[in-house]
Amino acid sequence: MSATPDNTTPNAANGNTGNNGKNGNPRKKGLTLIAVVIALAGIGYAAYEWVIGSHYETTDNAYVQANVVQITPLVGGTVRAVYADDTDFVKAGQKLVSLDPVDARMALDQAQAQLAQTVREVRTVYANNSGLAAQVQVREAEQRRAQSELSRLQADVSRRQPLIATGAVSKEELDHAQAQLTAARAAAAAAQSALLASREQLQSNQALTDGVSVEDHPNVLRAAARVREAYLALQRAELVAPVDGWIARRSVQLGQRVAAGAPLMAVVGLQQVWVDANFKESQLAKLRIGQTVTLEADVYGKKTEYHGTVQGLGAGTGAAFALLPAQNATGNWIKVVQRVPVRIALDPKEVAEHPLRVGLSMDVQVDIRNQDGKTLAAATGNTAPRLQTTVFDAQERAADEQVQRIIAINLGKGGKHPVRSTVKPAPDQSAPTSATGTPHAQARDVQGAQG
Repeated sequence: MSATPDNTTPNAANGNTGNNGKNGNPRKKGLTLIAVVIALAGIGYAAYEWVIGSHYETTDNAYVQANVVQITPLVGGTVRAVYADDTDFVKAGQKLVSLDPVDARMALDQAQAQLAQTVREVRTVYANNSGLAAQVQVREAEQRRAQSELSRLQADVSRRQPLIATGAVSKEELDHAQAQLTAARAAAAAAQSALLASREQLQSNQALTDGVSVEDHPNVLRAAARVREAYLALQRAELVAPVDGWIARRSVQLGQRVAAGAPLMAVVGLQQVWVDANFKESQLAKLRIGQTVTLEADVYGKKTEYHGTVQGLGAGTGAAFALLPAQNATGNWIKVVQRVPVRIALDPKEVAEHPLRVGLSMDVQVDIRNQDGKTLAAATGNTAPRLQTTVFDAQERAADEQVQRIIAINLGKGGKHPVRSTVKPAPDQSAPTSATGTPHAQARDVQGAQG
């Protein structure tokens, strides 16, 4: 058989060449399209950074903060009632915990009795001034009488001595006159000494009273201070809320023996919250006090926005104030980007409409176009306290009134007898649980016992 020429080979080659050409065009178009998309994305990102991104600094390392007031007793004692529990809202001055007041009440009774006794003793000291002054006058009269008698006897002796030679006066009579003169001299010396002693005694007594009244006498003030201390200790057996807020971290239990300074619970003031946004050190260059801030809370999502202002920048990084600060001067060192807390004040109206909790996460965006502010807060010269409570002022006033009543009564100025300070007994343990002062822990414990 003779081989026939293969006429299909050129066609196949031509066909393959044609197909490769057709397939290469879409691939080239796809690569070109991808390159165009990347280029457009780069241009868009550069334009965004130039127009918008460079005008803002953002971080998601931000958390809600608030004033967390620790409730700690100023005196030790045994817990006999708990009036508030976690999540309860309490008003400033509302009772939270009661301690057993028996020891404090006895100490107050002793201090009041000591003050009353001290006032009467000091009154006696003042009254002695008049008696000692009268005694000085008596001694002065006795001294003048003794001096007059001495002068008379000296004159008698002087008259009798020349008469001895003439015999008009006997030797015995002269000796008798001289003996009387010697006795008169001793009596005058004794009267003078008694006068000096009485004057010294008067001066000594006056030194205890000069320049002060009975109320301001040091002994009275010392006893009054003890009464105030004991009175305040009795009042402090009742722990009250210093501010409005919500109860958190209650750890106190009925019957627990607590020491002074032991944390029992906390009152969180969610009405005044702020945000601590931890920006990287590379983001701080354009941050200024007073710049506007837009915030979003994870708890509400992106539909709810908060608005605030930069209130201040921290004085150091978080690592610098850590409990165990980093020791970068030892061993191998790896650079870690540090963060500085920036305090952001929120709009109170927005916080009231959408309440926040301590520790919630926030997304923060700071508008850095305004560069008029400062990076560090300047001295304001304001001496008024930033935070203040007046719930304890009434206790101090009541202690002063108690002291004044005791002093007035024992000075004989009248007035009512000081009422024996007491602490009202705890409410019935079977009372229902509420946030208005009813002992929650007692109610739960009794219900558990009945169950």
